[in-house]
Amino acid sequence: MTLKTTASRRSLLLAAGALAAPTLWPAAARSQSPWPDRPIRLVVPFGAGGAIDTLSRTVSARFAEVTGGQNLVVENRAGAGGTIAGLAVARERPDGLTLMMADIGANAIGKELNPNLAYDPTTAFTPIIHLVSLPAVLMAHPSAPANSIREVIDQAKARPDGFTYSSAGNGNGSHLFMALFLKEAGIRMVHVPYRSGAEMVTALVRGDAQFGFPTVSSGIGQIRAGNAKALGIGTTAGTPLLPNTPAVSTVLPGFECAVWHGIVAPAGMEPALARRINEVFARIIAMPDVQQRIFDTQAGAVVGGSPEDFANHIRREVARWTPIIREGGIRSE
Repeated sequence: MTLKTTASRRSLLLAAGALAAPTLWPAAARSQSPWPDRPIRLVVPFGAGGAIDTLSRTVSARFAEVTGGQNLVVENRAGAGGTIAGLAVARERPDGLTLMMADIGANAIGKELNPNLAYDPTTAFTPIIHLVSLPAVLMAHPSAPANSIREVIDQAKARPDGFTYSSAGNGNGSHLFMALFLKEAGIRMVHVPYRSGAEMVTALVRGDAQFGFPTVSSGIGQIRAGNAKALGIGTTAGTPLLPNTPAVSTVLPGFECAVWHGIVAPAGMEPALARRINEVFARIIAMPDVQQRIFDTQAGAVVGGSPEDFANHIRREVARWTPIIREGGIRSE
């Protein structure tokens, strides 16, 4: 009786092992198969037609060329400052089938902007590659009395809260860039948030706000048309599109701000797979025509680097913006 019971238990264990094996083998096989072996989904945290969508489609257009014919399918998941997309991707398996075009809110500081966010951007993703850096420009309405960075600071010090600035929304990069500028300069202005980069620039051109800190690509059209003044560039390197506009760091040493985007995957991805995905996107952004299109459409510069480089960049961004967000009591809409 004991022998029979023992044999039965062994049979059950063997049977259970046999049933479990098919669930485990495919996962192991996928980790060893070349990537990609099927179409890959790239989730974009904002709607079609915006800057991050344009970048995503620029990259996806060349994906098949470097992957033996596999496609990168762009999927727009807009809403809640990009965090709807962030949550969706964070819940996926780290098997390389779902990637995300990273944005500072959804993939770095979202939890600081919204403490009730259902995921932590600092732990929910595997950084893959830093694709681009997009410079920002301190702009002014033509009627604004300031014609230089120093004059902005001096006049704002003389009139605390006497000027307004527009942004693309609470917690948006344009809001944070201006908040950093105000803190570094020791001045105050009244914030007037809008819903997009286009709206904030339009408001500035109308004279509804005197200042703003949008990306160069959002503001350069109005600057060239004479409807706004370019006073300073957020990055130390400046931009060839506005060669006569100095970097803000010439007046505020160490000042640096730019929009950035890259590729991330769900947390827990095997390092070898992360490196393989990194190699594919590195080949795409190394193409001269891709670099030219990024510059032409967004005034952007390609960055590249390893997964570790991108992880370090995200950590630095979190460290840079967390005190600005907390001290300013900034919350996303």
